[in-house]
Amino acid sequence: MTTKHTIPSDEDLTAFIDGELTAEEAARIEAIVNEDEGAAERLEFLARASLPFKQAFAPLLAEAPRAKLETMLAAIPPQQSAKSGLTPAFATRRRFLGALAASLVAGIAIDRAVIGIGARFSAKDENSEWRAVVADYISLYTPESLAGPVPSTEDQAAQLAGLDEKLGLSLSPEAVSLPGVDFKRALLLQYDGKALAQIAYLDPETGPMALCIVKSDKGPKAPDLESRKGMNVVYWSNATHAFMLIGRIPVDRMKELGEDVSKRLSA
Repeated sequence: MTTKHTIPSDEDLTAFIDGELTAEEAARIEAIVNEDEGAAERLEFLARASLPFKQAFAPLLAEAPRAKLETMLAAIPPQQSAKSGLTPAFATRRRFLGALAASLVAGIAIDRAVIGIGARFSAKDENSEWRAVVADYISLYTPESLAGPVPSTEDQAAQLAGLDEKLGLSLSPEAVSLPGVDFKRALLLQYDGKALAQIAYLDPETGPMALCIVKSDKGPKAPDLESRKGMNVVYWSNATHAFMLIGRIPVDRMKELGEDVSKRLSA
């Protein structure tokens, strides 16, 4: 007879990652993860993800009701460490998740870049996993996240130049342009210790899109399609980099855009 387990919350999973649970609690989580594929995938994601959410929501963060947030955070009780018996600092992931929950009530998002979650669990498919992490991140974007005027060609070139050194690429506004879709900004992020370029766009009909790039030695792969977090993804790779274009544009149009930009980036 199979015992039905309650799926652990993200707070419990991150406490497990950090070693903040008692031996009994940790054993319970480990048993669930070994039996439940969904829980195992979520644990792997939380263990490896390290993307700076604050950069995506800087305008909202600047307008956040700080006093209200601090009051809410002050009500969160400290968690006693199962290993050391000492109260962890605010920056531990367990208390961070409490802060994140409070911040969402207040209508803002908090930077996860300071978390520094280690790569405790190895990836089954590196290229598949980084796309899953990016999809989780991009799914948080709204049109308001990318509000504002389209940068000039000169500003676009300057932002893209900031990605070149870390990625070993030479990106230009012409190479990454998407017909009918507005370029909004280029960011240098990090995934699993690797530089990750994110070029964000805003489609007037379907909302946020992104072209993301990481170094990869998995070899060339022709453009292919998949769906993640309700979004369409075109992904491909060459000898040195992996690419993905993600958004809510219909599949046929997304495939067309992906094949077009992949040719330009390979030229």
